[in-house]
Amino acid sequence: MPTTPFSALTSRFARPRLAGWLAAVCGLALVWGPAPAAAQGKLEAQYEASLAGIPVGKGAWNIEIGDDVFAAAASGGTSGLLKSFTGGSGTGASQGRVVNGALVATGYQASTTTSKKTEEIRITLDKGNVKDFAILPEPPVDPDRIVVTDAHRRGVWDPMTASLLRVPGTGDPVSPEACHNAAPVFDGRMRYELKLDFKRMETVKAEKGYKGAVVVCAIYFVPVAGYIPDRPVIKYLAAQRNMEIAFAPIAGTRILVPFWLKVPTPLGPALLEATSFITTAQPPRVAKTQ
Repeated sequence: MPTTPFSALTSRFARPRLAGWLAAVCGLALVWGPAPAAAQGKLEAQYEASLAGIPVGKGAWNIEIGDDVFAAAASGGTSGLLKSFTGGSGTGASQGRVVNGALVATGYQASTTTSKKTEEIRITLDKGNVKDFAILPEPPVDPDRIVVTDAHRRGVWDPMTASLLRVPGTGDPVSPEACHNAAPVFDGRMRYELKLDFKRMETVKAEKGYKGAVVVCAIYFVPVAGYIPDRPVIKYLAAQRNMEIAFAPIAGTRILVPFWLKVPTPLGPALLEATSFITTAQPPRVAKTQ
């Protein structure tokens, strides 16, 4: 599972790709226009995934947002009893520039490893357009898969950068307005849309680190291209109306990141939740003077 710590969640139900669709669900390309915003902050987070209350995975997510550049890296894998049956792990990273407070990705890399194979995905972007991408080893062509065209790869976000939701303005970014958007994502294989709607405000407390407000959004998955229409997991996700995601802030910025994700599955509720969420504001860089 190559995108974020959400990649750590996997199960027998998902052997056709629960890990993939949970990563997709969290690939929220919700970066709004170029309104300036403070953007100097750091996040070090740990996540745990469970299915029907049973621990199935763990992951880590580290994000650094500076004055003019940003970087994010994640890793995750199966754990507990599940690891004995279907072990797997993944890493992902993205990097880019901060332009007038907005995150503009230039590159994305991901790697997943299972007992059967290792797969790598690489994407190079320029102002939201995919310049180049590769999946290694190259997957076989499936005639049932809806073709991703060049047009589908323009005006998109990679899954990692997409998970960093920027809220414009000067008020509290943890607000209902954070959920009022939708956006396109390209993960190297599939092009899809993710839409949010505000549901409620909550207060959370991580075992270590953050304690405070989160904004809870309903999330809807709309496949566009690069998928096989008859695949059950795609049909299931597209039909879901009960998925929820909660966002918490990175200190010193107007960027929100997922704190927990809840997805109903045929085997019971899937939950990915931060156990440690340590975020600190970073002082702005001071220009050197002669």
